[in-house]
Amino acid sequence: MTHPDNCTDARVAAVVAAYEGLRVETLPALMALYSEHARFKDPFNEVCGRPAIEHIFRHMFDTLDAPRFVVATQVCQGDDAFLTWEFSFRRRAGAAVLRIRGASHLHFSAQGGVELHRDYWDPAEELYSKLPLLGAVMRGLRKLLSSEPRNHRQR
Repeated sequence: MTHPDNCTDARVAAVVAAYEGLRVETLPALMALYSEHARFKDPFNEVCGRPAIEHIFRHMFDTLDAPRFVVATQVCQGDDAFLTWEFSFRRRAGAAVLRIRGASHLHFSAQGGVELHRDYWDPAEELYSKLPLLGAVMRGLRKLLSSEPRNHRQR
């Protein structure tokens, strides 16, 4: 994918290319872009070190069908980058494609590897609300807690 953003950092370009081309067999190449003691955090995980980060992605490949990342936006400043992305997958072969939209903050070490990778996305909106039983509960809660008037109509 072409990224028209003003980010021209080669470190960021390498990470984006690795994620957009990520497959089980390319996972070692992605991990080579991370510092030995890199930290990774998302709504479900908080780990330190390449082996622990790699384990998260191996689990992804073991439990999901056709996982794919597409980076939409890149913003860079010094040793930091901010990416917005869409992650698509199926829970099993032949199932409907699910999509999660989120963002990542990357911080690079002086040696050039990713030393901090923090993912931001809302599991309630992006995941829980799409599950059969829990989804109905989440949609009901969202409707109950919404500040929009119940009888409000868009004109």
